[in-house]
Amino acid sequence: MNVMVERSRIIKPLNDTTSHLAATHIPLSVFDKVTFDAHIAAIYAYHPPTPPTCVIELGLQKTLAIYPEMAGRLGKDENGNFVIFLNDKGVRFIEAKVESALDHSILLKPSPVLLTLHPTFKDEDDVIQIQITRFTCGSMVIGFGIHDQVADGRSVSSFLVAWGRVTREVGVNSLPFRDRTVDTPRSPPFMEYEHEDSEFMSKRVKIEYLLDETLQIQKDVVVENFHFTQEFLTKLKAIASSKNVQDKPYSTFQSLVAHLWRVMTRARNLHGSETTLIRIAIDGHMRLIPRASDEHFGVLWALPTAKVEDLLCESLPHATKLIHDAIIKVKKDYFRSIVDFADDEAIEGDLIPTTNTNKPIFLPDLEVESWLSFPAHNLDFGTGGPFSFMPSFYSVEGMILLVPSSTREGGIDAFIPLLKDNLPTFRKFCYAIDFMQPH
Repeated sequence: MNVMVERSRIIKPLNDTTSHLAATHIPLSVFDKVTFDAHIAAIYAYHPPTPPTCVIELGLQKTLAIYPEMAGRLGKDENGNFVIFLNDKGVRFIEAKVESALDHSILLKPSPVLLTLHPTFKDEDDVIQIQITRFTCGSMVIGFGIHDQVADGRSVSSFLVAWGRVTREVGVNSLPFRDRTVDTPRSPPFMEYEHEDSEFMSKRVKIEYLLDETLQIQKDVVVENFHFTQEFLTKLKAIASSKNVQDKPYSTFQSLVAHLWRVMTRARNLHGSETTLIRIAIDGHMRLIPRASDEHFGVLWALPTAKVEDLLCESLPHATKLIHDAIIKVKKDYFRSIVDFADDEAIEGDLIPTTNTNKPIFLPDLEVESWLSFPAHNLDFGTGGPFSFMPSFYSVEGMILLVPSSTREGGIDAFIPLLKDNLPTFRKFCYAIDFMQPH
């Protein structure tokens, strides 16, 4: 697919549409600092008819006036603290075209061709970048990329939905949340949880991968999209909850993640004595009291751990309980504890975030990100929401991303990068609900 860039420019906020903030910058919270220092990208595909680009662009300008941090830049203030400068430098806006109809198959299986449908962020310091690609059939694809430290998934979703609403001239439901008092450390600080080796690690143990090593590993990695129907998920949840002594069954998310953890561990052919860990992103929005608004930035991780032999020889309910118990531990007190810990010592000196790594492979561990609650199909510019929503192509082995399926029947799509040699075994057990019973 030959994507031809027709125009690339900087779009700035239309600041006469709303009152501008008096502040010159917004400090990054501890939650921003411990997340990945990288850009993430998503793809939204639309059937014709679609609005003219000028209409979408005007809506973006007006929305940036409401969300000026999205048109700002990351940097350090006079005290050396990381902040978002509210300098209205704007966002990169690219118009592109393809001289053919949209081949829907590229939206079914992740491949490097997706990288041509959004900006690269190479040698750019923009917080967000946007590309609109149009096809001869009238279809339109929007590639959206954002720096992960500027906004978490919930916050990005709020911005995108607002962009659609402003473009349709129906107004924004709620304004961005900028009150960082929930991130203020207590006096005296009270660190009741251990945060070293979870959110932070010593600089001395950081492993740097050389470029040649990374490229070689990436050559051995394939990214597959595994679709789980609603029927399969219902059965999976029932089996996962069959030994739960509580009245409430485990969630569909917990059940599926436990299943994928076991299947991935089986496919990797790890030694039984090895330990495997799975990092699960946890949204702090529902765990902070008073409860933060939808635009609050705050993600930490649950870290269930197991011996390989235990994970595989025990049944699915065992793995699901490990995940459930680890998730419920990450509650209000845990979020308050890390705020105090980071302010007291972690950002200074020897400790750095555990996300501060360039590793291209998570083996024997896993990372799971969920986009299941994102209102992606509400990104409507006036002619309906996207018929397809998916992440861009990424090839970090063991980095699993869960997305609501775009099929009419619903379900969940799991985008899973894994080593080529492990793919046959993964396929064999992927749809076997409880593939190994206890010895």
